[in-house]
Amino acid sequence: MTIQQEVDFQRIAKAIHFLQENFKIQPTLGQIASHVYMSEAHFQRMFTAWAGTSPKKFLQYVSITHAKSLLQESTIAETTFQLGLSSSSRLHELFINIEGMTPAEYKNEGANLIILYDYYESLFGTMLIASTTKGVCHIAYADNQAQALVSLQQRFPKATYFQQGNGMHDSALQALNPQHKDIREVKLHLKGTAFQLKVWEALLKIPMGNLSTYGAIASQIGNPKASRAVGTAIGSNPIAYLIPCHRVIQNSGMFGGYRWDPMRKTAMIGWESFHTAV
Repeated sequence: MTIQQEVDFQRIAKAIHFLQENFKIQPTLGQIASHVYMSEAHFQRMFTAWAGTSPKKFLQYVSITHAKSLLQESTIAETTFQLGLSSSSRLHELFINIEGMTPAEYKNEGANLIILYDYYESLFGTMLIASTTKGVCHIAYADNQAQALVSLQQRFPKATYFQQGNGMHDSALQALNPQHKDIREVKLHLKGTAFQLKVWEALLKIPMGNLSTYGAIASQIGNPKASRAVGTAIGSNPIAYLIPCHRVIQNSGMFGGYRWDPMRKTAMIGWESFHTAV
């Protein structure tokens, strides 16, 4: 992502935050543009180019009312998934295969792993993508590239690292583009407990444009009293966007936190909701 693209996304995120905080007063386009230090015309063009709709229209897709209506559709979405049905808007999710690391790989902190990583542009900001010989092991938003690399190295402190892209990264990048229709299979090689892997697999069943809750995920994996543990597992998700933890919200309709910035989560939910509704 270029410096200008990164600046634009940060302005969009700031505008979304302003809309959320002030939706009751229905701010004018001028008020929103002023908040992000832009002219009305420039802001309208930039926001519409990114979101595909106007700031005011986008607001309805990040409202609590809309989120609650999406939660009502979760059962239908789950049934659709179980029947093997799909739409092009979530095609990529059916091509993601999770392989858990072996007990030895899990315990030895990556001592025998060679990890290739690099930074890439995406719709929602710069990302760090990393892979082993078996699959993609880490995708994270990298607003600060140095910190993002440190976080990766903390997951596998004994691994050997090279900044280098490969075909696995390319496949992941295709799937990271929600509008891409020709998706290749994405293999994930993940370090996680059996419970975490089960939760992450459940997240893949939430279609693009839909939402679920921590309690619903807990019930889905056969442990309805484990909402808190599910929340912890979701917070430990090492694969941003492809394992869509951003589609899990609170029962109240509030979007809640997100390890890569709550405003980024809001932007994702709003963008996906709009583009699956049109």
